[in-house]
Amino acid sequence: MPSSLLFIIACLIWGSTFWAITLQLGDIAPSVSVVYRFALSSAVLFAWCKLRGDKLMLPWRAQRWTIVQGCATFGVSYICTYTAEQYLVSALVAVLFALMVFWNPLLNRLILGTPLTWRTWVAGGVAVAGVVLLFWQSIGGAVREILAGSDNPHSHYLLGLLLALMATIASAAGNVMVVRVREHAPNVLLTMAWGMLWGTLLVAAWVFVTGQSFVLPTTARYWAGLLYLALFGSVIAFACFFTLIDRIGSSKAVYIGVVTPVISVLLSIRLEHFRPGPIECLGMLVCLGSVAWALKAPAAKRPAPAIIEPEPLKKVS
Repeated sequence: MPSSLLFIIACLIWGSTFWAITLQLGDIAPSVSVVYRFALSSAVLFAWCKLRGDKLMLPWRAQRWTIVQGCATFGVSYICTYTAEQYLVSALVAVLFALMVFWNPLLNRLILGTPLTWRTWVAGGVAVAGVVLLFWQSIGGAVREILAGSDNPHSHYLLGLLLALMATIASAAGNVMVVRVREHAPNVLLTMAWGMLWGTLLVAAWVFVTGQSFVLPTTARYWAGLLYLALFGSVIAFACFFTLIDRIGSSKAVYIGVVTPVISVLLSIRLEHFRPGPIECLGMLVCLGSVAWALKAPAAKRPAPAIIEPEPLKKVS
């Protein structure tokens, strides 16, 4: 499957998952919902690998990196994301994930020694500026709530912002670890299954330590959200994303997180009767333009043809 199609699939799915998460919020603790989601996703992936005839065990050299990657990507990141959406609208959380266009290159530099280019900084800065324009009113409302010092637990935007920010950093760290995992285990689906399993175990331990209880969902709304998030938002979208990291690198694949808020807005226009103003439309154009520019690699320079000097003529005596 071409990389462009993988990019589009991941964007379309993840553009709707931030709203789908809200279907799981309510009677069941956010961390418990994370356990249900990735336990189901991991089981599906292991079954898939088994049907393909894959060996399910990983060598320790791959497994140790898978543990780190899984706990960061599917554990810490999603605990923070689900909890943040109790205090922030889902679209604003999606906006904050655009900051990964900065975290990924920085962590790649710190962990892998990958050099930072001016193109990365300019494209990332323009993309984030577009996201800010896109949700200018939501960000302004969040700031006003913080300055007002509201005691309403549903208006604790500062806590939500901090949690969402932690989620983006944890996701970026997990993306960098994918490179280490793939050096020792090229099977994307199998390493995803193990990563989700380790993330599930970490979140389950957090649930027990904090005294939360596992409650079975009873509403069709919750089950619909769980199945969509587990199968599409986790299995399919992450398979596309991790494959893209292998092909084009995490610094470019992470631009999915910039397109995602745009998809969320388009869905809100269709399903929630959201009507963006001129600033929001400008933000969408800036986001899409910066992504297209960032993903279009500069043409490789052809080496200049070698100039072969003729050998000096020998005197004939």
